[in-house]
Amino acid sequence: MSEPLVVGRIGRPHGVRGEVTIDVRTDEPDSRFAAGTEISTDPVAAGPLTIERIRWHSGRLLVRFAGIGGRDAAEALRGIWLVVDPGDIPPSADPDDFHDQELIGLAVVTADGTDVGRVADILHHGQDILVVRGAGGERLVPFVAALVPEVDVPGGRLVIDPPPGLLDES
Repeated sequence: MSEPLVVGRIGRPHGVRGEVTIDVRTDEPDSRFAAGTEISTDPVAAGPLTIERIRWHSGRLLVRFAGIGGRDAAEALRGIWLVVDPGDIPPSADPDDFHDQELIGLAVVTADGTDVGRVADILHHGQDILVVRGAGGERLVPFVAALVPEVDVPGGRLVIDPPPGLLDES
C-alpha cells in the first residue's frame, strides 16, 4: 500500500460541543469532509473518525465527529492527521497539479544544475511555498511556474529558476 495522503489536521476545539477546527490540506474540503464520511487517521489508533457535520466559520472549516461530544474529547483529537488512501483520489486532468506527498523528498536543483537540497514540506498560505532543506539551510521557494519551471516526479527532481537573492542566507 502506498503512503496515505494528508487531507487535513485537527486543530483546536471550537466551542463546548465537540467541534474542532481543521487545517485543510485538500482542494475539495466540502466533498472530502462531507457528513457521513469515515476518514482514516494518523496515528491509526485515533480513528477512523466519522464526520457528523461540517460548517464554515470565519473562513475556517469546523467539523464535528460522531461520538465526540464535548470540549475535552475534542481537545484530545488536536494534532491528529486526517488521511486517505491515494487510490481513492481520482487523478487530476491538470498536468501541473501535484499532491504534497509527490513533491516532498524531490531533489531541488537550479536551472544551471546547482544542488539546492530537497523539498521538506509544502506550506499552503494563499500561495503554495516549497520548504527546501539543503547544505545552505532552509529556503522558502514560492511554488509558481516562473520560479519552478520543471517538476519531474518520476525523475525525482524539481528545477528552480530563482531570482537574485532568493537563495541567499538571511
